[in-house]
Amino acid sequence: MTAPTYSAQGPRTVTPPAAPARHTPSQPRTPGAVRPVPAAPDRPSRWHLLVPRRVRNLAEGLGLWQNPTPLIPSDHLAQTLAVLERHGWGQSLDFSPTGRMCIRGGQTLLEHLGYVTPTHRARAVDYMQQTLREHGVHEAFHAWNDHTGRTFTQVSYLINRSANAARKNGE
Repeated sequence: MTAPTYSAQGPRTVTPPAAPARHTPSQPRTPGAVRPVPAAPDRPSRWHLLVPRRVRNLAEGLGLWQNPTPLIPSDHLAQTLAVLERHGWGQSLDFSPTGRMCIRGGQTLLEHLGYVTPTHRARAVDYMQQTLREHGVHEAFHAWNDHTGRTFTQVSYLINRSANAARKNGE
């Protein structure tokens, strides 16, 4: 809707400012509410992979680069699962020649792109280790991932259970 204004030449119309309308949620956010799964990022460009993190952070400080907002452990685990679903899950290598990744490879990709801090990634690993221990497995998650006969269904179950445990703890 436009509002009429008057000038020396007569009436004219002025468009309202292009400010976005504020959206207020109809219900307050509760701690146990289901959050949307973070989308798996696209494969980074070669330039992005070649630029060291320190240089990217310096460029961000100067306003020349925009790093993504790091995620908490539960969202990092959900995003790791989204990366594995999008780019393919694999065993034995963090990154296979065909582009598939194991759990650790997906986490490494997200950390390198800035979607998770090393501290939050370590917390996410702790939740996966805790989930494995609850199921009687006493080995590193990446060794568990590489067992012959391991399926993607089992891997997604581990990641989902770990993400749920992190959410219950507010992480």
